[in-house]
Amino acid sequence: MIRRTGHADLPLHSGTVPRWLADRMMALGTLIVESIVCNFGRQEVLVRLSDPLWFQSLGAVMGMDWHSSGITTSVMYALKRGLNPRAKELGICICGGRGTYSRRTPGELAAFSEKAGLDGAALVRASRLCAKVDNTAVQDGFQLYQHNFILTSDGSWAVVQQGMNPSARTARRYHWCSASLRSFVEEPHTGVVGEGGGAILNLTASDAARTRSSIVEISGRNPERVLKELRECGAEFSSARPAGANLPSESVPKKAADALQPVLPGFEEECAVQDAGRSITLPRHHDVRAEDVDARRLGAVLAAAYESQPQDFESLLLTPGLGPRTLQSLALVSEMIYGTPTRFRDPARFSFAHGGKDGHPFPVPLKIYDESIRVLRDSIHASRLGVQDKSECLRRLHTAALQLEERCRPEADFDALVRRERGQSHAWGGRTVFGDA
Repeated sequence: MIRRTGHADLPLHSGTVPRWLADRMMALGTLIVESIVCNFGRQEVLVRLSDPLWFQSLGAVMGMDWHSSGITTSVMYALKRGLNPRAKELGICICGGRGTYSRRTPGELAAFSEKAGLDGAALVRASRLCAKVDNTAVQDGFQLYQHNFILTSDGSWAVVQQGMNPSARTARRYHWCSASLRSFVEEPHTGVVGEGGGAILNLTASDAARTRSSIVEISGRNPERVLKELRECGAEFSSARPAGANLPSESVPKKAADALQPVLPGFEEECAVQDAGRSITLPRHHDVRAEDVDARRLGAVLAAAYESQPQDFESLLLTPGLGPRTLQSLALVSEMIYGTPTRFRDPARFSFAHGGKDGHPFPVPLKIYDESIRVLRDSIHASRLGVQDKSECLRRLHTAALQLEERCRPEADFDALVRRERGQSHAWGGRTVFGDA
């Protein structure tokens, strides 16, 4: 049965992604997905997108604000732009989107299904059920405004959708994956990302099985009989309650308690018990702080980039213009491809690849970003041609960082690193939504 992979709190951000970043996000995101397909297969792409923390880390490594709700919209739009024109080649298509685009999901699913020979009607039903469950069966105070359905040519799929609570200025992202889905109405999520808001109505909880059956059974009864029983429940409930007193749950008559049964524990409590190791709370502050990152892992990345001998990455370093700063970015990109789930508990660390559009932890270094895209593209191209030396360099870079982390236990001097990045930002083509560095 599907298990939630964790949760995170996302502050609600507004604004748009500038074109200079959107195009680079499309290029880098598509190349990361293509590399995962080449190394691990299409199914692994669905598994990664169904991991809330990997998804957040992907947005950070692509230069988005590392903790904001906007990562969901911008990442899915970038991937849709990059992957859909190559759907026949890669066997992956992304349907839907934000607002009006979410309502186009059925038509887009039907079109791709017809080309791939899939059961379009069943996939459209799956899409609608995912949206209905998160918008209706789980009433947690968040109204869905984005729905993306990621589909592979063999009929496997994942869903990434997000709801908004404007009054609390928070967002909640929901993740689904068909790999081990047994039921749409009982414990269906791979992960839920959002800020805790107390008790919610969750009719997908395993404890709600009796409630779901009761709802179905009641819906088939004579309406007059149902109303009569509700009036009896109300009368019994009122007579049992002392005037002006708050009624403890244990004093509710059994008949009335059965009627109140649908109010169930929310995702927050369940995640805390079941998946504490995969949970994360993303703060509201915009800047990246030392406590937001794993200093040892970030230090290992820097050591691999700045202290490793050139022969370790000869086929990369022989590329004109490629230096240690690009290796720093590539080491974090390689972790997105080859890293295991436990390495994505601090998404802020991945913002040290290409900064953030809001200038945190530093402006986006466009020259470094473009080099990362070019090297990753060359690596994939070499792999397709059977040239293993160049294609294996990214894997070796990730392995080197792992070895340094395990043996030397290096730790990054966080403040010094941020000062260096900002000091060099102009030379590296640094840019934010506010202009050039």
